[in-house]
Amino acid sequence: MLKQKIKLISLIAAAAIGLSACNDHSEKDNANKKEIVIGFGVGNYIDQVDKGIVPILEEKGYKVTLRQFSQNRQINPAFEEGSIDASVNQSRAYMDAYNKKNNINMVALTDSPSAPQSLRSNKHKSIDDVQNGMIVALSNDPVNAERGARILEQLGWIKIKPNISTLTFSVNDIEPAKYNLDIRETDAAQGLRLLDDVDFVVVNGNYVASAGQRIADGLVVEDSPLEHRVVVTVMQKDTDSQWAKDLKDAFESKEYADYIRSQRIYDGFIEPQAWANYPKP
Repeated sequence: MLKQKIKLISLIAAAAIGLSACNDHSEKDNANKKEIVIGFGVGNYIDQVDKGIVPILEEKGYKVTLRQFSQNRQINPAFEEGSIDASVNQSRAYMDAYNKKNNINMVALTDSPSAPQSLRSNKHKSIDDVQNGMIVALSNDPVNAERGARILEQLGWIKIKPNISTLTFSVNDIEPAKYNLDIRETDAAQGLRLLDDVDFVVVNGNYVASAGQRIADGLVVEDSPLEHRVVVTVMQKDTDSQWAKDLKDAFESKEYADYIRSQRIYDGFIEPQAWANYPKP
């Protein structure tokens, strides 16, 4: 009986050592892997990366897969299950709120060129035209709805209730201020199509750019605070891996800065601070 117990303990110990060795090997493989999967929501951030980042990484021997999700809320769960390695879709504010709610550790690896929102109208040439009862459309996803509402709040048109959550923000968190407006939510990608039907629309900048329009032509352009700018996100455990370092270097490179600056479609995008030392042409 004693021999059997000793044998059983030895087998358990050997299994534990083997499992530890496998984990160590797996972590080492992940740190040095040469295949990266990056997730995106709807919009042109995937185009920026496809044409500007992928060639840089391919020169370093990486195989890069770009995966676009139809809904932004699908992306972070993909992180949790390990089906993507990085994303270019969310702000620090949303990431921090999601981390806290779900007890995970996503981190901002670096900044992406980020498109500010803008208040736009086909019916009115000036924000001075605003009157009670006018219809204003905001995005129906919480983060972008809050960003749009902040623009309206800065104009004095509305008030935002205190202690709101970035993860759950909606029109129900808005109160009248100078004006009693009809605030409606719409799919972010449909904003420009509503310009003939509503008085004002707050539109995400990447949709404006994708439509071949200038962000700067909006009646009001958001001065996006740092917490609402788009970041490159990875899991905290991956920040010291070589692939994450190379991904960060690519986003902060002069080569990528030169590419984005050469494309008229990205006029008006907020540049990462890392590009400040690269003179514009």
